[in-house]
Amino acid sequence: MIDFRNDYAQGAHEQVLGALAGLAGQGFSGYGEDDLCRAAQERVRRLTGQPEAALYFLSGGTQANLTVIASILRPHQGVVAADTAHIAAHETGAIEATGHKVLTLPHRDGKVNPDDIERMVAAHYADDSFEHMVQPGMVYISNTTELGSIYTARELEGISRVCRARGLPLYLDGARLGYALASEGNDLTLAKVAALCDAFTIGLTKQGALFGEAVVIVNPALQKDFRYIIKQRGGMLAKGWLMGAQFEALMTDDLYGRLSRHAVGLAMRLKHGLREMGVPFLSDSPSNQQFPILPNDVIVALRRQFAFHAIEVVDESHTGVRFCTSWYTNPADVETLLAALAEHIADSRS
Repeated sequence: MIDFRNDYAQGAHEQVLGALAGLAGQGFSGYGEDDLCRAAQERVRRLTGQPEAALYFLSGGTQANLTVIASILRPHQGVVAADTAHIAAHETGAIEATGHKVLTLPHRDGKVNPDDIERMVAAHYADDSFEHMVQPGMVYISNTTELGSIYTARELEGISRVCRARGLPLYLDGARLGYALASEGNDLTLAKVAALCDAFTIGLTKQGALFGEAVVIVNPALQKDFRYIIKQRGGMLAKGWLMGAQFEALMTDDLYGRLSRHAVGLAMRLKHGLREMGVPFLSDSPSNQQFPILPNDVIVALRRQFAFHAIEVVDESHTGVRFCTSWYTNPADVETLLAALAEHIADSRS
């Protein structure tokens, strides 16, 4: 079975595994207070151009999201996000379980719009009974989005401008940030993201690491007592150096960028091949996630050889699916998939 389900089905890149193996027999301070994690923090400060940025490692994306959001919001506040956002649709109410509501906005290609944020906040305070409702307290976005779309520098600047005018911290979920930065049409950098956001994550689990996410908090006001919140939420890993070592391996010699570009390049090969077959898409994704709409009989035939996810029923005979490439995807597997698609689509149309 050739796997296109996700970008975390394989263990880790060999250089990451090598770095971890190289730690055998060594002893380190616990809870992220070791030399490897401190070196990672200094590297992040150089990469972002933010000398006061703080770096924290957590084991996964949902844990990172709920810990950051819970640390920022006061008890009466909620987090503004697109209705397709991961925290709204795919985290089993993790944010609500911390006591905070997700305040959703209609998405635009998976993204939130600064005008919609402004309208939500203005409408809240224009209501005579605003103190009876959950107050918008911060904004959450992800890059890439759940639909594989990416934010441009102009879009992120617009959101950041509204957030700062309204006093709303802006948090960017970067579980697939490397793939976003490697996408066609991207004009963002880590430094630009850091300049426009109060906090963001650098995805590791989906981008070649064995596990882990790197939380970067740029705004000094949000750094205070964050380690208390990590511990309280069960996120303080005793062997924190395991994540510091993985981060260092991925960031050495641009491995992180090279792996991201590999995945996106193969996704573009798949996308262009499908377009040549006349296949429509649920969204126009420039990243490592592609969402073609396929006849149901083609999907049944493909499942004999490939693993992938059905995403959305389009009509009684068509369904939108997701093919996800990654750092470990073999180019030959993409060609095999394209050949199978051409064959099954031709049979379906005959």
